[in-house]
Amino acid sequence: MIGFYDYTVWMTYASLLSSVAGIFCACSGHIRWALACLALSGLLDAFDGKVARTKKDRTDAEKAFGVQLDSLCDMVCFGALPVVIAYHLGMHTALGTGILGLYCLAGLIRLAWFNITVDADPCEDGKKYYQGMPITSISVILPVFYAVGTLAPRVFLYGLPVVMLISGVLFIVRFSFRKPTTAELLVLIGLVALVILYILACHRWGSVLPWKWVLRRVPGTA
Repeated sequence: MIGFYDYTVWMTYASLLSSVAGIFCACSGHIRWALACLALSGLLDAFDGKVARTKKDRTDAEKAFGVQLDSLCDMVCFGALPVVIAYHLGMHTALGTGILGLYCLAGLIRLAWFNITVDADPCEDGKKYYQGMPITSISVILPVFYAVGTLAPRVFLYGLPVVMLISGVLFIVRFSFRKPTTAELLVLIGLVALVILYILACHRWGSVLPWKWVLRRVPGTA
């Protein structure tokens, strides 16, 4: 068979499958589970590179395959899945779909740029900084913002398009974004885990943020 199948790529494959499951969940109205799948993909992505580097005898072909695989997987996990989630959370107007299109395009541009500059960009400090915000950040941003929305529906109603637009812009704006330390990464993972547990526990609002309930409480939208 073509491709590689050793342990160095298993986490990346699992991340992709988690996001495919998340897309299915979002399309069937189970937004909470879709957000859980997004967070799981982010967790797997955070450690797949570390796992791959434990294999000291990786060939050049394996390394190149890993770079391409990671970018393609990221486009599905953190490009397509968040767009599907946001669409089913109400961003299905002309403005909303336009913003989601720009978000997806920005993610694609970032990942393609990373692929051609990963070994050549002199502005990239590969040890301490990213250039621009990594696309994987959405696996933290979107679940946390959804959790905020369960407490402040009006903020969520107006804020989701803004969050998706700003996130997309930050993917391609050139600025130094410090990589989290191991301790900071563990704190982020713990935070997202708590957020997901909170979201899944919100049974009183059903499987998706109640847009009809929200709209009745926002003046001028009923």
